Amino acid sequence: MTATAPAPRTTPVPALAARAASVGGSPVRDILAVTSRPEVINFAGGLPAPELFDRDGVAAAYQAVLAESPGQALQYSTTEGEPALRALIADRYAERGLATHPDDILVTSGSQQALSLIATALVEPGDTVLVENPCYLAALQVFAFVGARVVAVPGDEHGIDPGALEALVAEHRPKLLYTVPTFQNPSGRTMPLERRAAVAEVAGRCGLWIVEDDPYGELRFEGDRVPWMASRPGAEDRTALLGSFSKVMAPGLRLGWLRAPAALRRACAIVKQAADLHTPTINQLAAAWYLTHRDLDAHVARVAAVYGQRRDAMLEGLADALPAGSTWNRPEGGMFLWVRLPDGYDATERLRAVVAQNVAYVPGAPFCAGAPDPATLRLCFVTQTPEEIAEGLRRLRLGLA
Repeated sequence: MTATAPAPRTTPVPALAARAASVGGSPVRDILAVTSRPEVINFAGGLPAPELFDRDGVAAAYQAVLAESPGQALQYSTTEGEPALRALIADRYAERGLATHPDDILVTSGSQQALSLIATALVEPGDTVLVENPCYLAALQVFAFVGARVVAVPGDEHGIDPGALEALVAEHRPKLLYTVPTFQNPSGRTMPLERRAAVAEVAGRCGLWIVEDDPYGELRFEGDRVPWMASRPGAEDRTALLGSFSKVMAPGLRLGWLRAPAALRRACAIVKQAADLHTPTINQLAAAWYLTHRDLDAHVARVAAVYGQRRDAMLEGLADALPAGSTWNRPEGGMFLWVRLPDGYDATERLRAVVAQNVAYVPGAPFCAGAPDPATLRLCFVTQTPEEIAEGLRRLRLGLA
């Protein structure tokens, strides 16, 4: 008789870290998986229009960099970023009235990484972080991963209420305030200069870092540019200003940056060393070549003009597409507008019926750090042509009926 060896015992692997298990995925990313079907008209994503990318210009940039300096382009770089690119980014700020030295800039793999670096460098588990309501969804994920306690600051169509901000600072002693003051994601609203000055004054007087995220500011269709909060008295030494080429050049480059006071910038550089050593050299050099040899401002102006037409097409059709009693805003730029359906409507519950009509939006509830308003939703107007927008709104009316 042949003995059979017992099957080896297996022991379960250790569990995931609590932060990985407790932080949910992005509802926007989940919706994009559904809306990737070609028949779906997608008002859900925050994607720039791919047909407007300067493909020839970007291709020329990579070709030139690989022809002129292949050894540098394919080599490791410094954590802080390629000096040529940092100088060009600093120049763009200076030309718009914000004095900036190249050493003030840390190049990152998209501005999303910049936010993650700042949160890691500043926030201890249990620290309070103040945010807008509604708030950029991925920022809420970042703060959740570092164990922050997130508190929403009340506001209105002009953004954060400075009085409410001061009261919350006194109550919670937060580390930082996160804001997207220009063409905010998800609401599309812009904080006026007077409100920015008041928020900066509270931050300076009460001892608060400001993280000013500005991925959309150059996409203005109308009105005058509002100066950065980083330029307001009281905020100069306590503001981290985040920027990106994702919405104005191409998101696939994954090029962003932060402009911050020296101590915070150095801390973020150390965190970045631990994360990815540096942002890809070839992408940085290609962007520097593009800024030197092409006219990015002219390209952005062309893109903004098209986006403005698409915003107008959406605004023109919303009254017929939405239930009576709905309200919405009219952003002066950016990519999004914010809708509130009448009382009794739940945008999350209605989404299944809407997607069945081959159109999609993002419910507003996931963007809320405080009590969500279930009747809200975000619409992105830049990815479709005016004709597609008209058809998408027709489908939306059927789904919401």
